Amino acid sequence: MTHVTYKVVRHDDGWAYTVDGVYSEPFPTHAEALAAARRAAAEQRIPGRSEAIEWEDEKGRWHSETARGTDRPETDVQDTDK
Repeated sequence: MTHVTYKVVRHDDGWAYTVDGVYSEPFPTHAEALAAARRAAAEQRIPGRSEAIEWEDEKGRWHSETARGTDRPETDVQDTDK
């Protein structure tokens, strides 16, 4: 099972959360960024519908597969301001 960690960090004169090096929008306060990270982490765990998907790999090859709606990652939030 995949694990996703949301990290709350200082960013652009405020706060944001980051996942795998990608930043969220900036928030003016630490509390707002932490709440947004917790919401995003919780939403990632919600199951959805199974659907057929297509995606391109780094070599330009296309793949088709079924993404199971129950295949959701484990998530957590790291607060760097502790």
